[in-house]
Amino acid sequence: MATERDYYAILGVPRTATDAEIKRAFRKLAQQWHPDVNRDSGADERFKEINESYQVLSDPQRRQAYDMFGAAGVNGSGAFTGAQQGFGGFSDLFDAFFGGTAAGGATRRGRAAVGSDLRYDLRVSFEESIRGTEKEIEYSLLDRCATCSGSGAKAGSAAIACPQCQGRGEIRHVRQTMLGQMVNVVACPRCRGEGKVVELPCEDCGGDGRRERTKRLRVSVPAGIDDGHQIRLSAEGEVGPRGGPPGSLYVAIHVTPHPSLKREGTELFHQLSLSIAQAALGTSVRVPTADGEEDLEIKPGTQPGTEIRLRGRGAPHLRRAGARGDLHVLVDVKIPSKLTKEQREALESFAAASGESGLGTARPGVLDRLKDALG
Repeated sequence: MATERDYYAILGVPRTATDAEIKRAFRKLAQQWHPDVNRDSGADERFKEINESYQVLSDPQRRQAYDMFGAAGVNGSGAFTGAQQGFGGFSDLFDAFFGGTAAGGATRRGRAAVGSDLRYDLRVSFEESIRGTEKEIEYSLLDRCATCSGSGAKAGSAAIACPQCQGRGEIRHVRQTMLGQMVNVVACPRCRGEGKVVELPCEDCGGDGRRERTKRLRVSVPAGIDDGHQIRLSAEGEVGPRGGPPGSLYVAIHVTPHPSLKREGTELFHQLSLSIAQAALGTSVRVPTADGEEDLEIKPGTQPGTEIRLRGRGAPHLRRAGARGDLHVLVDVKIPSKLTKEQREALESFAAASGESGLGTARPGVLDRLKDALG
């Protein structure tokens, strides 16, 4: 069976890495392993792994799916298929070698900057993570200025074309490289790639087109969500400056652990302690499940280490409606470290009836002898 590759390990970044850290790691590895630079026999496959990892982790939606479901969450969804198999994010790859964008590639012409993504940490109980819930959250963000409607311009005025880049939003420089003549494209420093500048800024937002405010939002938490999962809410992040589109809000889920159940994916595990008598004679006990306590029949002669599997009593599958994991009850038979006189006599009678001899011959300690003497 093939081992699933860890995209974070391939790029050498932690799971908490920012987009900028992921991009820097990709550029560094691309310079080292690109087949045009590295002639080792395994360089081509190594570079494909690096590129595939970057394709997934540089895209917020694919990264979220990978964090939640592993490679299964991105396979078949375009993580490394079709046209994207060509060493992709070409602008990033080119930038790794030449510090800019190749001619003919994507440009920043007149493109308004996208607002920042935001993160909100939401804690839910174990029971809420199993059955799903709705939560109201409140967070601060930079939202569109009501005075200028996000344009950043003072009332009665408007933004004009940037005089430095003539409204293109970019500055181009031609340079010679080992691959020939290349055009290096960078964002215009004056308009920051927007192609427009505000000469008479709005007094309320200072020309930024945004003001800080508090926002309330109801978040639907799906049944079966696990600790560490994230919920992406498109267009609920900060708006971009001067009318730029909003980013996303990522709600990071933190689940309060259950006191008696341990979760691994959709499977739940419970450690059940039984006495010698319960395991030997059989009994009925109450065990916790994802939906509350249930009666469990223990068969006579149950051995230590026995696993009792309750199908469909685990956590729901996030992507398979109606499907659930199982509850695994692991039996542990407790041997008493101290016995009363009645318990000892009962066990000695059991041993005699079983034909066992030589039991209980260990020399008693001083305290034991003292207790016997005192009756």
